[in-house]
Amino acid sequence: MTAPVTPVPPGPAGSTAPPWALLAELTHACPLHCPYCSNPLELTRRSAELSTEEWTDVLRQAGELGVVHTHLSGGEPLLRPDLERIVAAAEAAGIYTQLVTSGTGLDEARLASLTAAGLRSVQLSVQHADPRAGDRIAGRPSSFAAKERAAALVRAAGLPLGLNVVLHRDNLDAVDALIELGVAWGADRVELANAQFYGWGLLNRAALLPTRDQLARARETVERRREHLAGRVDLVWVVPDYFEGVAKPCMGGWGAVSLTVAPDGTVLPCPAAASLPDLSPPTVRDRPLAWIWEHSAAFNRFRGTDWMTGPCGGCPRREEDFGGCRCQAFALTGDAARTDPACALSPDHRLVREPADAGRAVVPPPYVYRRPGAVPPAAPVRPARAADG
Repeated sequence: MTAPVTPVPPGPAGSTAPPWALLAELTHACPLHCPYCSNPLELTRRSAELSTEEWTDVLRQAGELGVVHTHLSGGEPLLRPDLERIVAAAEAAGIYTQLVTSGTGLDEARLASLTAAGLRSVQLSVQHADPRAGDRIAGRPSSFAAKERAAALVRAAGLPLGLNVVLHRDNLDAVDALIELGVAWGADRVELANAQFYGWGLLNRAALLPTRDQLARARETVERRREHLAGRVDLVWVVPDYFEGVAKPCMGGWGAVSLTVAPDGTVLPCPAAASLPDLSPPTVRDRPLAWIWEHSAAFNRFRGTDWMTGPCGGCPRREEDFGGCRCQAFALTGDAARTDPACALSPDHRLVREPADAGRAVVPPPYVYRRPGAVPPAAPVRPARAADG
């Protein structure tokens, strides 16, 4: 499942002020097979997941550290039979909980037990406004119907409801219908998050990249509907990496405002950081959460601006975009310390510009769905490393 894009307040560069947000990835197991999945290529086995007691202790430590908001995510967190106990642990730690779910497996009784445990809100993933198209993208029959039922249950329970839509070539032309779907389902917030290419999503990039014309039309639609729905539905448009020429701040800055705990207890500055081969992130099974946040090499690796080289080092935006995405820099160049190729000033900018420009002229290949035993499509070729110019 794609990580939710919650707006975060900017943190001062190099700050080790307490984090306020935690992404708790409870499991990598998932009933859907989305081709844009940003979870790591190597998923955590169910047998390696943190136990109920371990998650309870993680949330206690998170509350003591200063975390006030957690996304309970995955995979599909509803596959954890102990989810209610995990929610209750977050509530006891004074942490606001949002369930990030596909809706599959959510029924009235389960939602009632989660609400009784302290669940505060639900974010529902949606692949398309058309049921057949949604099921095709999710790779599972009847997934759209499950989402529709889940949305009705959440609203009936009186919980805030958000929809999260990962946008790509296959659904960008349906943005207006997706917004209308959010209105019809009673959503308080609709996140229209243009696909970011990590994990399986990077391997399906050629099938998912939209055209510039699609993006322009979708942006105009969002602006028009945002004005119309002001005060009723919060519309969030997450700018695409490959088309703007401007690097986005990654998670409000590396190790600045949030942290991710993976299913096996590995603690990361962002969900995609599991892909960095030399990061050696610590685990809550070995170290306290506060030590990891404040002292671990993984969290201090790209904090602040001292690590920056090339265009980033002297850029006036370095305190705004924090150098862009370290995981994207690694995925495309093989070097996490290079300038994010999404930035027009990057010497590697062609690595995003050329695929983005090529999308208008080619017929996209079919999806390779994220199923057990699926053979990944060919990954984009990384160029040889060179010094930043």
